[in-house]
Amino acid sequence: MSHHPQASRLAAGLQVLGLALSAEQQQKLLAYLDLLAKWNKVYNLTAVRDPDEMLTHHLLDSLSVIAPLHRHTGGGAIHLLDVGAGGGLPGAVIAICCPEAQVDCVDTVGKKAAFIQQVAGALALPNLRGIHARVEALTGPYDVIASRAFASLGDFTAWSRQALGQRGVWMAMKGKHPDDELAALPADVEVFHVEQLEVPGLDAERCLLWLRPKEYV
Repeated sequence: MSHHPQASRLAAGLQVLGLALSAEQQQKLLAYLDLLAKWNKVYNLTAVRDPDEMLTHHLLDSLSVIAPLHRHTGGGAIHLLDVGAGGGLPGAVIAICCPEAQVDCVDTVGKKAAFIQQVAGALALPNLRGIHARVEALTGPYDVIASRAFASLGDFTAWSRQALGQRGVWMAMKGKHPDDELAALPADVEVFHVEQLEVPGLDAERCLLWLRPKEYV
């Protein structure tokens, strides 16, 4: 593993994030990064091209939600949907770090869903699945519906609501605290937790918002 150019930076980032991942999981994360870089040339999965930048902006950024996700689920078996997954961020990363989670990544772009399937096969991740569909067409039920830089919180919750399981929650990764989006949330959706994310090596604001339908309360 040590021969991979990003291995030591990944290990250092994991330490800062307080994540204890096995050598195999770290290898899979690096292999995922390689697949992303390779397929990106053909499929334009992400605007970030530089491998160092990919590690920080994509891998470590996605890894920053693993501890909060574990805290929320208690490490139990969950069914998670990643909406507008693109290249599998954070979905593929969650699948690697949380083998107990069944992760479905949905994207309206066929080649992006195909890439997720490719990752699942190449990295032997039976808990990862790419779905080519509109999120509105999915029924779930999902315990957690996640998004990263996908849409406004209002659209994200409205489009995926029918897929949310009983007592399910939304987990939205955002940059700055999205006050305007929060103001536009429908009355029956509430934010029940907000946490700042510190991404190693990334000098940008990141926050994680947890939302749920109000009738649960």
